[in-house]
Amino acid sequence: MQKLDISILGDGGWGTTLAILLHHKGFKVSLWGAFPDYVSYLDKKRINTKFLPQIKIPKDIEITSSLKDVIYDKELIIFAIPSQYLRRVLKRVKQLNFSRDAIYLSVIKGIETASLKRMSEVIHSVMGNVRLAVLSGPTIAHEVAKEIPTTAVIASYDKNLRKYLQGIFMNERFRIYTNEDVIGVELGGSLKNIIAIACGISDGLGFGTNTKAAILSRGLVEISRLGYAMGARSRTFSGISGLGDLVTTCISPYSRNRYVGEQIGKGKTLKQIRAHMQMVAEGVPTTQSAYALSLKYKVDMPITEEVYSVLYKNKSPERAVRDLMTRAKKEE
Repeated sequence: MQKLDISILGDGGWGTTLAILLHHKGFKVSLWGAFPDYVSYLDKKRINTKFLPQIKIPKDIEITSSLKDVIYDKELIIFAIPSQYLRRVLKRVKQLNFSRDAIYLSVIKGIETASLKRMSEVIHSVMGNVRLAVLSGPTIAHEVAKEIPTTAVIASYDKNLRKYLQGIFMNERFRIYTNEDVIGVELGGSLKNIIAIACGISDGLGFGTNTKAAILSRGLVEISRLGYAMGARSRTFSGISGLGDLVTTCISPYSRNRYVGEQIGKGKTLKQIRAHMQMVAEGVPTTQSAYALSLKYKVDMPITEEVYSVLYKNKSPERAVRDLMTRAKKEE
């Protein structure tokens, strides 16, 4: 395997985890963060206490806040920043001496609120026709960092590119599959966060397994329905980046989106919850995007609509549950 020079933009839990994984595979890795003070702290302490506590960052991984240093002459550039900040960072990257020969990989799970674009679409809209792939799946960062067996999917329209990246990332504890359905893989990773918020609300209200099973199964229907309308393949949503990621995010105690929903179910406001969170819960802005997409494509998404009403219209979770349960009778 060729020893690539790799940069990861985003020093959150997932970006840090991938930096460690790729370093262990023998690649030269640089990790970029947007905030110089925290980058300096990371470089000195070598533990990402905010986003990936108790996991040591090897000294050979370069940690920097200089975007120029991590863009110039790199062969693989990975975007691992919150979805709503991606375009801003891309505009900065474009102004620098970036390589059009480099491979770009998005590991971001979200939909841009203003444009309703998927992350690969945002990258292409700013950077042009670069070589691009996406990675998604049920990948709780600290589990991957602890080398707990995990699977994920790399999607690209370029068969050779996705197979090449499969070899870059895959090891005996991190199994990578490939897929050509970029739309489905990106939407599965993004929309599942909305359903995780719904499951969290259920937990916060004290409901049980029956309720969560209903949310999961009907949530998957909504995801598949919108995905198909947007050009994805229905079967993608039954795979790792669909059902697999959905289940993980809805049941894991480490899921940020499930946590947000749980706190709402317990009576807290979104503003109160955000004030005490270090990490970004991508499902919150994605709910806005998905609701707008459901209207655009005329797709029925009742769970998404109720989560949107709870988050953005101050609807009570109890009322949302009642309205879901008393909808008109229909076939499955």
